[in-house]
Amino acid sequence: MTRAAAALAHRVRVAHTRAVAGVVEPEGRRRVRPVGLAIGVLTTIVLVFVVRRLATDVPHVLAGTVPDDDLAEKYVAHPWLAYGHIVPGVVYLLGAPFQLSHRFRSRHYVLHRRVGRVLLGCALLSGVLSVVLGVVFAWGRGAETSATAVFGTWFVVCLVLAFRAIRGGRVAHHRRWMVRAFAVGLGVASIRLWVGVFTGIQLGLLGMDGDTMPLRATFGVAFWLGLSMHVLFAEWWLRRTPDLDG
Repeated sequence: MTRAAAALAHRVRVAHTRAVAGVVEPEGRRRVRPVGLAIGVLTTIVLVFVVRRLATDVPHVLAGTVPDDDLAEKYVAHPWLAYGHIVPGVVYLLGAPFQLSHRFRSRHYVLHRRVGRVLLGCALLSGVLSVVLGVVFAWGRGAETSATAVFGTWFVVCLVLAFRAIRGGRVAHHRRWMVRAFAVGLGVASIRLWVGVFTGIQLGLLGMDGDTMPLRATFGVAFWLGLSMHVLFAEWWLRRTPDLDG
């Protein structure tokens, strides 16, 4: 094979890989940057929450003791269920941005497919257990239960539809459903932000003498606000990003 023919063959292979992976155009890449920054900030919030959760729960789990607040108590009383949700969920949230990245897909398409299978399993396990936790052990009572049931089910449905789409060779549909799933999954970070807002208002208005526990009613409202914001933003972003269909 001549050097020119080899170069042409290489360009054809690259073009094919980019087409299969659904690489967006430069204009789409410019739009993604602020979203990428937001994803980084929200993921960091999730990681901070998990570290704090571990620091609180692990000593009690190992010692067989009960924590002072009843919010932490459900994690300590059911560690396998709680961390069966948390750990796979963190793995999914850390890996999903790479899966959604045009650069990663175009350069490592085979790895993208293999990692995708692992992350899909993690996400499904985390999503199903989140519904169980929200329904059976909801600290925020009915508001948390209803929000977890609605958005947890939506998360699992998005994942299943994304899997069906890629099995059917519908790459653009697969990507859109995965964007929806990732958006609502990352909503757990915004829940924490809303909990912080409500706790600050509570301390300012009610003067709870240093008690930083949120009110149960506002805890459930934070679930609805945080998760619904992410679902709506995902739909808005998908409508403004037609090059995902390319």
